[in-house]
Amino acid sequence: MSIQRRVILITDGDEYARRTVEYVAKENGGRCISMSQGNPSVHTGPELVHLIKQTPHDPVLVMFDDSGLVGEGPGEQALKYVAGHPDIEVLGIIAVASKTRQAEWTRIDVCIDRDGELTPYGVDKFGIPELEMGRLNGDTVYCLDHLDVPLIVGIGDIGKMAKRDHFERGAPITRKAVELILERSGFFDKRN
Repeated sequence: MSIQRRVILITDGDEYARRTVEYVAKENGGRCISMSQGNPSVHTGPELVHLIKQTPHDPVLVMFDDSGLVGEGPGEQALKYVAGHPDIEVLGIIAVASKTRQAEWTRIDVCIDRDGELTPYGVDKFGIPELEMGRLNGDTVYCLDHLDVPLIVGIGDIGKMAKRDHFERGAPITRKAVELILERSGFFDKRN
């Protein structure tokens, strides 16, 4: 029987996201699948599951990106595969806002604005709260409503947000999103 790996899925995969997610994973004692970086994603779901299963411990942070492609792009296809794999336990998803003209959106449970405050409203790519409650626009979020995951946290553009989330500043917004997912999932209670 395979051991289930506990993962956090992240809907961004550019270079800023990679550096930020690597930093936050290290700060939380987790692992980042750096090879999942790509804009758009270049690895398939099966390839990513293989990489996830090679990591020595949890939590594992994995990035997915559609690079603004309309509909279900390679990032979402890989994300759906990973989220549905029997050897993967999804602790939560960090849904990243983007300035998309394709009107792709998802429901979110909570957002973290660029000041690090929790809000029921969606945020834009700069981390500024929007007018709609419980909804976030992005380019790799179309499939999230169809997934059975415990928590979706929305944030602005990872590693950016007018440099408020830059990894050299400790990536406070991304770090808070990861820590919120770990706390709400009971990850620390289940850790051996």
